[in-house]
Amino acid sequence: MSNNNNNGGVGPCGACKFLRRKCVKSCVFAPYFDSNQVGTTHFAAVHKVFGASNASKLLLRVPPHRRLDTVVSLCYEALSRVRDPVYGCVADIFNLQQQVVNMQAELAYIRSRISMLQCLPQPDLSPYSPKLMSSSSVFSANFEPATIEQTSLVVPRCPNNYTLTTSQELEDCDLELLAQEFLAQYVHGVKDSPPSCGAVEQSE
Repeated sequence: MSNNNNNGGVGPCGACKFLRRKCVKSCVFAPYFDSNQVGTTHFAAVHKVFGASNASKLLLRVPPHRRLDTVVSLCYEALSRVRDPVYGCVADIFNLQQQVVNMQAELAYIRSRISMLQCLPQPDLSPYSPKLMSSSSVFSANFEPATIEQTSLVVPRCPNNYTLTTSQELEDCDLELLAQEFLAQYVHGVKDSPPSCGAVEQSE
């Protein structure tokens, strides 16, 4: 929109161009309808829906600082009525109201979900939580290093009156003489220890 159509000698405004009349200096439509195709199209819709005379009377009743908003409303309602002759701008109003209702329902649902999640107990993810401490204490109680060492180092002991003999000693000594010495020790009450391999060789 421009206000140079009636004063600068550029040509008639969009309203006067559509009405095919001379655009005077006091034209009420000149500041709001340009002489280009857009201004002419918008005024054509306003003229078809409201009429040029009714539109000019309406603008003259409005204060000058509110006339721009009035022209915008007139153009919007006129273009909506041309596009939809049955409902006009009411269809856009219904559409916007339905969007508001949908957004309010979605907002209420999101708020209810947030309040429900806030009521749930929050899990304790700290490294010193009671669950972690209890599991570590159970592990340490069942798998103490001292207990493992004590159980693994238990070695069965042989009786005091039993002497282990290596295979090399059995090969070097006379098995028969050793048997006789054992018999003599347990039958006749001899308390001496079994002779060594050197003693067996000397007795021979």
